[in-house]
Amino acid sequence: MWEMQGELGTSHCYEFGGDYRQSPNYKIGKLGIDYRYNARKKGYEIVRILKGDHWLSENRSPFMNPGMNVSEGWIIKAVNGIPVNKTTPPERLTLNLAGQQVQLSVTSPDGKEEKVVTVPTMKDESKARYRDWVEGNREYVHNASKGKLGYLHLPDMHKDGLIEFHRYFLAEVDYEGLIIDVRDNGGGSVSGLLLQKLARKRIGYDKTRWWDNNPYMDNAPMGPMVCITDEHAGSDGDIFSHSFKLLGLGKLIGKRTWGGVIGIWPRHWLVDGTITTQPEFSFWFKDVGWGVENYGTDPDIEVDIMPQDYVEGKDPQLDVAIKTCLAEIKKNPPLKPNFGKIPRKTLP
Repeated sequence: MWEMQGELGTSHCYEFGGDYRQSPNYKIGKLGIDYRYNARKKGYEIVRILKGDHWLSENRSPFMNPGMNVSEGWIIKAVNGIPVNKTTPPERLTLNLAGQQVQLSVTSPDGKEEKVVTVPTMKDESKARYRDWVEGNREYVHNASKGKLGYLHLPDMHKDGLIEFHRYFLAEVDYEGLIIDVRDNGGGSVSGLLLQKLARKRIGYDKTRWWDNNPYMDNAPMGPMVCITDEHAGSDGDIFSHSFKLLGLGKLIGKRTWGGVIGIWPRHWLVDGTITTQPEFSFWFKDVGWGVENYGTDPDIEVDIMPQDYVEGKDPQLDVAIKTCLAEIKKNPPLKPNFGKIPRKTLP
């Protein structure tokens, strides 16, 4: 059936579920850390503890829990009494222990303190890693632009993307420029809601007696914007990326998007539990017609991330976005209030 679906040559044409044999699923208990083997100390050194959303236990490293008192630089020597070595990392000893408690034998960086701590492993650490990545990018943009640029990332155009937008937008909108990052955007259906807010223009200010000056329109971006996209931004991520250009909101930077804007409505179930999807909603734009499907949208400035960039922790797409947005600020300075002499409104 999936071969027949493939003959259509469109995006979002799927067949999944049904009477398939389930693959083995071995859940590894995650510790929410990055580590490396330290041959001299014969253990795994904790080089980073994921902070995530530290108020949510499921979205942060268990090493952030109160009373743990284990920090970066400590050495993991054993898991549940079994020593680790170069070929036996901690994750090998937490196999099938996801969501359960394990005992870690750890020593301090100077070797003077040894103890055993009980750690509740994580079933999934992706949310913690995502939060650290976003916060790292946000801090990098703030520092690299000397406080002139804001940053937000949209993981999809579903619930999570809507939440992320409103989590950061009001905190970042009053910077002189704004970077919107839609790389790896999984699509959805809320791009229009977000673009409406980004398309607002500041045309004036409301000067108040007691509080700060309020821009009009409310929550409109202060200055220029740029958008970063890539080949993993698809569906409504394609639509957002192309619309950002089409509306003239700013430069699109990165790589050509995925190219899948024929939508679906999954609702056709077969007797064995299989569900099939058929192309039902095809997207047309006034400039390229049907051209985004099976092609994507081209960036204004193409920037690739090479394998060596990942290894070295570099993000050339973000660097170009910062440089481009700062240049746009010089060309088109943001609207800031210049009230001059305030008139007196007393009766003559």
